[in-house]
Amino acid sequence: MSFTGKYEVESENNYEEFLKNLGLSSETIEKYRNFKTTTEVVQDGDNFTWINTYPGGRTATNKFTIGKESEMETMGGKKFKATVQREGNKIVATFPNYQQSSEIVGGKLVEIATSGGVSYERVSKKLS
Repeated sequence: MSFTGKYEVESENNYEEFLKNLGLSSETIEKYRNFKTTTEVVQDGDNFTWINTYPGGRTATNKFTIGKESEMETMGGKKFKATVQREGNKIVATFPNYQQSSEIVGGKLVEIATSGGVSYERVSKKLS
């Protein structure tokens, strides 16, 4: 299944609890609360370019190949190295403080991040 497309957040579950668990400030959490984060994905086989756009126009671009170590960036701007894996129809990445899986379900991008027993789900509708 191809991830290619541009997506906009449609719903979120456990948003505040998850971000507090990651240590983000109340100010940052509030800033992101009503912002419709957009995600643009370009997939060419096992090669991905994953671009998230946040409040204020800040973007985080992660380019990776399934099964190969790549330099990545968290939404807070921290750089780290990770190897993204494929698990069935999901792609899974381990970030410094959480693990995230992404998959396409019913044409929507479903991302689930887990940290310290707290899971956050973000569902994004496809724009193009």
